[in-house]
Amino acid sequence: MSTELGRVRGYGSAHEGVHHWWHQKLTAGTNLLLMVWLLASLAMLPAYDFATVRLWLGSAWAAIPMLLLIVSVVYHFRLGLQVAIEDYARMQSRFVSIVLLNVYAAAIAGVAIFSILKIAFGAAQ
Repeated sequence: MSTELGRVRGYGSAHEGVHHWWHQKLTAGTNLLLMVWLLASLAMLPAYDFATVRLWLGSAWAAIPMLLLIVSVVYHFRLGLQVAIEDYARMQSRFVSIVLLNVYAAAIAGVAIFSILKIAFGAAQ
C-alpha cells in the first residue's frame, strides 16, 4: 500500500516498529525493577568500602541480578540510540553509525560482564 516513490526510496513500514517498541518498553520495566533491587541492596550493606562491596558482589544473589541489569541497560541503551540514529542521521552514515553503536554496546557489556564474573568467581586483583 505504499507509493511507487516510497518503494524506490526505501521508505515506508519495515514492520519492525511494534517489535522494537515492545523491547524498549520491556527493558524499561526490567531496568526499573533491577535498579530498585540495586538501590535496596546497596542501602542494606553495612559499609560502602571496597571490601564490603566486593564481598557482596561475590555472592550469586548479587552477581546474577547485576548481570541481568547490565544486559538490560545496555540493550535498552542500544535500542534508544538506534532509533535516534535512524531518525536523525543522514542516509549515507546511518549504516556505519549503527554498526559502531552495536560494537560500542557489545564492548561496554563485555567489559562489565567480565568484571562482574571476575569478582563473582573470586579472582585476585
